[in-house]
Amino acid sequence: MAQRSNPLSCIIDENRLTGPNFSDWLRNLRIVLNIDRIGYVLDSKIPGPLPTGATEEEHDILRKWHEDDMQVKCYMLASMTNQLQKQHEKMQTSPKILNHLQELFSENNRMARYQISKQLFKMKMHEGQDVREHVHTMIRLIKQLEALDFSMDFL
Repeated sequence: MAQRSNPLSCIIDENRLTGPNFSDWLRNLRIVLNIDRIGYVLDSKIPGPLPTGATEEEHDILRKWHEDDMQVKCYMLASMTNQLQKQHEKMQTSPKILNHLQELFSENNRMARYQISKQLFKMKMHEGQDVREHVHTMIRLIKQLEALDFSMDFL
């Protein structure tokens, strides 16, 4: 039986995760996963090993979760930049990948990027200020932004 392709997968193909677009990417990913009825994997606990004497039904449920998790992980990795793929391809489950991405790109990081960039763009030299001190402050702010995966395009 041939696997039916997801008609909405083009949503995540066109909106690859770059970092700053994490919230939008996650919303689109959930739409795609939910049409395949596998979105539950991102919200469920990672199942542990089954106890001795587990029923066949319990084995089937665990097997299905792992199959669905593999499919979710593939969707996630396929919809990231190459750099993010390399960072996450060795992670064992999609919930672990999601947790790591949330740590990297959560709203707190977005707010930090905003605050630092605002501070950088408002910087001005004042009468009598040391040029070296001013430049070092700017460099420090730019490095902080780079650490938060903030990029500036200069023409």
